[in-house]
Amino acid sequence: MSLTRWTAAVAGSLLVAACGTAAVDGEGSPSAPASPDTARVQVVSDLAPADAGAVGSAVNAFGFDLLGQLTAGDENTVTSPVSVAALLAMVLAGAGGDTATAMADVLHLDDARDVRVGALLDQLADTDDVTLSVANALWAQEDHPFEEDYLTFVRDVFGATAEEAELGSQDTADEIDAWVREHTEDRIDGIAEELELPNANAVLVLLNAVYFLGGWTTPFDAAETRDADFTLPDGEVVTVPLMHQSDTYLELSTRDGYRMLRLPYGEDERYGMEILVPDDPAGLPDLLSRLDAAEWADAVAGLGEQKISTLALPRFELEWEATLDDALTALGMGLAFGGGDFRPMSPSNPWLDVVAHKTYLRVDEKGTEAAAVTGGVMAQSAGMEFRVDRPFAFTISDRETGTILFLGSVTDPRG
Repeated sequence: MSLTRWTAAVAGSLLVAACGTAAVDGEGSPSAPASPDTARVQVVSDLAPADAGAVGSAVNAFGFDLLGQLTAGDENTVTSPVSVAALLAMVLAGAGGDTATAMADVLHLDDARDVRVGALLDQLADTDDVTLSVANALWAQEDHPFEEDYLTFVRDVFGATAEEAELGSQDTADEIDAWVREHTEDRIDGIAEELELPNANAVLVLLNAVYFLGGWTTPFDAAETRDADFTLPDGEVVTVPLMHQSDTYLELSTRDGYRMLRLPYGEDERYGMEILVPDDPAGLPDLLSRLDAAEWADAVAGLGEQKISTLALPRFELEWEATLDDALTALGMGLAFGGGDFRPMSPSNPWLDVVAHKTYLRVDEKGTEAAAVTGGVMAQSAGMEFRVDRPFAFTISDRETGTILFLGSVTDPRG
């Protein structure tokens, strides 16, 4: 059976798990009786502080690994580790065998279906101090079979919506781009082009979007923003607007070769921006080469409040995007792209065709706005083309006895 129109949301109804593949009626209602969403509530409530810290550390470790593949510190790079990790965790839930092992290792997760990832997303968004939303969605090719327990897992753990669509249609690509705009507050205009959609060979599109809006605990005075020098990686000095604060108390950590400053958001200061500045103006490549999750955690642990006589921070707005296939392959996820084992997702055993990531970041006197979307496409071969457009031989045979009844060749079909 196929996924006809399987809609899933945090407050929606739970599909009853069963063996086989998922089916929903044409009006979008579950074909099996629905029950309250107790499974997802239980998943979220079971996330202990130690589990949250462990899966958060896994996301961080993966994030630094990925950053190391994407930049050497000589260009702007903005990633969302939690967005990419969430997208790949949804793909991982449909992997098996060596493919699942390789993907889990790259993501620093214990197993293919780690419920802590989805629960972490809920815990991150459980705040009134900043605006933080996380959304997940699936678009499945019409009439393509998917394992029901895979769809149910993604729905329960990640709160993903899912619907059937024609992935070779421009209308579906437009719908996907509209979803991206909706869930990033129009800061990212879409991702279909980066995912090479429409694609007649695509069987599943997976998306994650993260949106963040936070006001500084202590805003900058716009009247104090003024142009000042900024040294580029090649040594060129340019002029940029620098925001200023004077005689303020902030948390600072001094490390070997760099310092970390934390600028908090909101009254609770749960969220903050950590800024790592190398001592050497040309020292960012060296800093990034040795910066990993452990070093970052040590720097954060060393934060202590200090009086800052002058704080100067650039006001900036950035957009960034990249296809992550090569970076993920270099990290050890090549099996997923090379025809690995995704039979727990679908009996057709598709492969991960492309992973794209787009981000937006604005830092100004009021605070920070950031958005990210990560998309992945599962595809399968359209089938080998067989064109009889040249001279050929032929037989007509009996399969039961193996006897050839006719045997010949054709050099000119016109006779």
